[in-house]
Amino acid sequence: MDWFRNLEFFFRWLHVIAGITWIGHLYFFNFVNGPLQAVLDDPTKKAVNPQLMPRALWWFRWGAMITLIAGLILFTMNYMYMPGVGFGANSNFSLPGVGLSPKAIWILCGMTFGIIMWFNVWFIIWPAQKAMLTGQVPADQLPAVRKKAALASRINTYLSGPMLFGMLGANHMQGSSALAAFIAFGAVAVAAIWTAYFHAGKVGKLT
Repeated sequence: MDWFRNLEFFFRWLHVIAGITWIGHLYFFNFVNGPLQAVLDDPTKKAVNPQLMPRALWWFRWGAMITLIAGLILFTMNYMYMPGVGFGANSNFSLPGVGLSPKAIWILCGMTFGIIMWFNVWFIIWPAQKAMLTGQVPADQLPAVRKKAALASRINTYLSGPMLFGMLGANHMQGSSALAAFIAFGAVAVAAIWTAYFHAGKVGKLT
């Protein structure tokens, strides 16, 4: 069905381009802007941040929202819908006598991390940043609010690697067993978290 394939292609493209926008800004905040803010003096911050942060945060949060919405639509189209039949788990989602297919395991693991990341953006990072930018945070509470937003952003950085691996694994590791999928995914998650932690600690010192 050409209309179905064309629609699926559109949402896949939207999902990817929004995801690039979202994760690109996530890395910018953690690996570029964070170390920069640490060395700027207060007058410079007051001159730069009102111009930089609202625009960057707009692309950041709406990139996350569109990535999530397009991703959920794609999941429904590819795993919970059968053209000509209707809604219901298809062979991509489950296999007779097996339960969840390896492909579904990969994509569900990636989706779980992605939804956690989206929640952190919209319900922790953005509200905290908005309150700080508009001066709604009392001076004595500012360090705690800033720390909370930074922690959520760092967690998202840690999760981005295994999240992307799960998304790619769904299409490129379909022949693996469920156990192999969980082991591989767990190994990549640990490696991604360690790499992000190590890199975050060293990147500001590179020359």
